[in-house]
Amino acid sequence: MSGARLRGWFGAAATAGLLGWVVFGWLVPGFTAPEGIRASVVVVAAEAVAAVPAAADAAATVTVTPPTPAPAAAESAAAGSSLASTGETALLTGNAALVDADWAGRVAAATGIPVRAMLGYAGASLALAAEQPGCRLGWSTLAGLGNIESGHGTHAGSALGTDGTARPGIFGPALDGSDFAAITDTDGGAWDGSAAWDRAVGPLQFIPATWQRWGADGNRDGVNDPQQIDDAALAAGRYLCNYGDLALPDRWRAAVFAYNHVDSYVTAVAGYANTYAARAK
Repeated sequence: MSGARLRGWFGAAATAGLLGWVVFGWLVPGFTAPEGIRASVVVVAAEAVAAVPAAADAAATVTVTPPTPAPAAAESAAAGSSLASTGETALLTGNAALVDADWAGRVAAATGIPVRAMLGYAGASLALAAEQPGCRLGWSTLAGLGNIESGHGTHAGSALGTDGTARPGIFGPALDGSDFAAITDTDGGAWDGSAAWDRAVGPLQFIPATWQRWGADGNRDGVNDPQQIDDAALAAGRYLCNYGDLALPDRWRAAVFAYNHVDSYVTAVAGYANTYAARAK
């Protein structure tokens, strides 16, 4: 993807403010966003929406092309596939081990998505295909979200290790009321490092209260970690699947709009998802 690729609130913050990281905090059913929070978004780059209709069009016109499903790893490797073929050396476990590593390497090269992020997105899609077959969530939708939220875990020099964990950890600004509505601490600083104010965390930018409800263990290490891409992708996927069959345009749009209540965000995610699906063919 070109150097002008949208990097979510990270890459665009210097010129346009912050995007979407705070909004996943409002995903808890019954939670009411503070007044004005929906206006706290960047202007989405034009290239991000080129593949889909304008956000002002009817919701059902926002269409995402289903990506070619990620092929599953061979059964003999399902308990712990190797990344050796992609130039990395870690042993994969959990959802990442469900994905054919050669395929992940090829698609990562074609799309510009880091291979470890690709394994997280595709692994979550495969896991959810078994867990919730009526959802039909493609890996490209998770990749679209991951690009906008954190540049696939690359914000401010962070990177996903072979274990899928973002290092250094990715944190949003303190929700102290200065730029966004104030959200006092809900986790004692356990996830976001602040015992005073909540902050969004990880490559998919959960706030702690949301993670407490939707947190998942995608790498099956016994810990729900929002900084770990397999965990975060599975949690995000389960939330999206809560909106039904995501192969239907209106359900897909409803799910992504719930992730961030901004039409331009939905359109941008669709644009990236379509681009990734096309490049993966």
